[in-house]
Amino acid sequence: MDTPSELPQNNRQTIYVGIALLMGVLVGELLNLTLAATESMPVNPLLGQIIEVFTLLTDIFLRLIKMIISPLVFSILVVGVAKMGDIQTVGRIGIKAMLWFFLASISSLLLGMLLVNILEPGRSLVIELPALDAETGLAQVRPTLANFIAHIVPKSITEAMAGNEILQIVVFSMFFGVACASIGELALPIVKVLDSLAHIMLKVTAYVMKYAPIAVFSAIASVIAQQGLSVLLTYGKFISEFYFGLVLLCLLLCFVGFLFVGSSIFSLLKHIREPMLLAFGTASSESAYPKLLEQLDRHGCDKKVCGLVLPLGYSFNLDGSMMYMTFAVLFIAQAYGIDMPLSEQFLMLLVLLFTSKGVAGVPRASLIVIAATLSMFQLPEAGLLLLLGIDQLLDMGRSATNVLGNSIAATVLSRWEKSGR
Repeated sequence: MDTPSELPQNNRQTIYVGIALLMGVLVGELLNLTLAATESMPVNPLLGQIIEVFTLLTDIFLRLIKMIISPLVFSILVVGVAKMGDIQTVGRIGIKAMLWFFLASISSLLLGMLLVNILEPGRSLVIELPALDAETGLAQVRPTLANFIAHIVPKSITEAMAGNEILQIVVFSMFFGVACASIGELALPIVKVLDSLAHIMLKVTAYVMKYAPIAVFSAIASVIAQQGLSVLLTYGKFISEFYFGLVLLCLLLCFVGFLFVGSSIFSLLKHIREPMLLAFGTASSESAYPKLLEQLDRHGCDKKVCGLVLPLGYSFNLDGSMMYMTFAVLFIAQAYGIDMPLSEQFLMLLVLLFTSKGVAGVPRASLIVIAATLSMFQLPEAGLLLLLGIDQLLDMGRSATNVLGNSIAATVLSRWEKSGR
């Protein structure tokens, strides 16, 4: 739990991130209004340069975060597994985590499907639809079993760390940690070194987080400067209904969490508000990982359990992204006037449940999975062009939801382990 001296600092940091978020919206809209493209100047070079600076500032922060993740995941997971002492404990926690992730993913997909069928945001779209043969510009990566296996089993731990392949780092760390536990005292020196490394990386995280408000401001300002708040008028119904869905999903997750951990769910929400704001502002759940791990520890979660559950969750439990996939596929079908029978929709849910795990580490993975699903069900892939312009705005909400979902999963499983059930 936080000490009295820590609470004010944590509150200040959250306030700074919130202020940066609002300032980013204001500055971005001001830039869009004053430097927007005109008939005489289709592309304003000054606006382009400003956006490039904003993008650079955000990119620096995301690079610093990625610099932290690999050593942090490796050190915490190895120490946690080594201290658990046996493969049975690791396996038990892993099975519980995968069961939770499976149920959460199914719930997210079903909620997205239900809302799109009720609200029908695609039916009311009033803009011209992209031609059926239009190119989306996305990487042609198809979710396959081979891709899935390739993203689970590392061929080189250094390559996995260099590419921030979290799932591969988890696999190696579990082998390494179990091996440390099995040889006992002989492994104590290396476990102690890795324990020190984990604490050092958490300290580095504290330094990097001081830069977070600048990154959030730059990310938001860049998006609004390019799109303008006017994009909310064109896509207002779709965006508002998608965020309404995210709110419902968050409430559902919190309710389920409340059933397991009781009123401490409110303390959890207080602790993770900064990581959620950070994920929202940067449109990246990965950017919140180091701070989230630290805040869950302060909340009182078992560090060993969180060290295992969070990395797995970042590969298998992206609840906001899962809901977005069904929402987006059915939205595109509706926009083109294509009716999908319920039998096909349920088949689509099963496809998304498994194919979404096959593109871990791929940039814009959600869009690529959606493109593959559209192709599989003979829906126009060009419909993705309807989403590309607002994907950043949507990604902000689903990234924050991903953080909430993984936080609740880690908290519930930590309580589950402590209770001995």
